[in-house]
Amino acid sequence: MTKTTHTVNFTLNGEKKTFGTRPDEKLLTLLRREGYRGTKYGCGQGTCGACTVLVDGRATYACLLYAMQAEGRTVRTIESVGTFDKPGEFQKELVAAGAVQCGYCIPGMVMSATALMETEEVFEDEIVKEYMDGNLCRCTGYEKIWVALRKTLDRQASAPAKRAGKKSSSKGSKK
Repeated sequence: MTKTTHTVNFTLNGEKKTFGTRPDEKLLTLLRREGYRGTKYGCGQGTCGACTVLVDGRATYACLLYAMQAEGRTVRTIESVGTFDKPGEFQKELVAAGAVQCGYCIPGMVMSATALMETEEVFEDEIVKEYMDGNLCRCTGYEKIWVALRKTLDRQASAPAKRAGKKSSSKGSKK
């Protein structure tokens, strides 16, 4: 394994950043090393969704993407969606629904839902399921998460001014 450090430049949560990285370093490792701890290490194989971030607006498994592949791109982590003191809309609904147990999967779920809400105009169940596919939760059984997400989506769908510029398609997120 090489120790050679390369430079990678990308926009992270709205700020242009430069990081040193090795060619074999995954984006997840770089983010956590740099203090973005909301993005979780789960399986390391792109099957659990705990590490989901947005790359150019698409839900992406950070455990599979090399940090060098983020060059020139826009990356968003859970830290861009809300904080403990000021949670985002979906985060508030998750708490209200009692959907957060251990919380390990929640950042990835929130990021997949964010990709959905920022991309799609129509929130039919099949589209929602496609976006949320690949986010595993071992604690809840998903029902309360679904209730929280549906409330958030229904509220967003009834606010057409927020939806300007979004596409309407049946294509969901592919990680």
